[in-house]
Amino acid sequence: MNNLITLNNETLTMSSREIAELCEKEHRNVCRDIEKLNLEYEKLGLLKIEQGYYTHPNTGNQQHREFLLSREQSIDLITGYRADVRIKVNRRWQELESQQKQADPMELLSDPRSMRNLLLGYSEKVIKLEEKVEEMVPTVKAYDRLVTESQGSMCPTDAAKHLGIKPKHLFDFLSSNKWIYKRPGNSNWIAYQDKLQALLLEHKIHIAKREDNTDKVCERVLITAKGLAKLAKILNLPQHTLLA
Repeated sequence: MNNLITLNNETLTMSSREIAELCEKEHRNVCRDIEKLNLEYEKLGLLKIEQGYYTHPNTGNQQHREFLLSREQSIDLITGYRADVRIKVNRRWQELESQQKQADPMELLSDPRSMRNLLLGYSEKVIKLEEKVEEMVPTVKAYDRLVTESQGSMCPTDAAKHLGIKPKHLFDFLSSNKWIYKRPGNSNWIAYQDKLQALLLEHKIHIAKREDNTDKVCERVLITAKGLAKLAKILNLPQHTLLA
């Protein structure tokens, strides 16, 4: 059962599992009702009921979904239920709110049941965070390798090769998303100031010779290693492309 006594001023919620138990309904049926309610919330522009996951001792580390409902959402859900069921849920909410107001942290720490519930709740959060970090590891490694192998700043054409896309597509993206632009009558690309300040792009000046042998100052845009990693993330490139 979801622990609803909080020590960190978190929003008080009731899990769909507890509602199913109070209503003597199967949890999957309560979840189905919540999904229907979420559709109505979406039509009205209201915040949808948050979906989470929990682990059950009987299934090892397998995750099962549940929903966490506020008091208002719980009342919306059970409006169509039997009167005795609504009374049970309402009384449970009164009990929980009373516990939240009166809960003494020291008393909770000395209560084995409360400690067990708190530890289970935090353990579930830790497991979720560890799984999220594990999912991110391949992507992080891919971006690190991309930055390492880029060997500093490079022109957009070379950057496109590293990203595994056509240069034209990269230029189109940079231009349409306000990374680079051209002044009227000038064929050179120029970086937007905010991209320069963010160290995503930089300008490189070099001297070229005109046909009459006079010097011409040319400026071109280069994509930094930071900018390359940013582009890879924005373009949502597959991990196998980045690791190739």
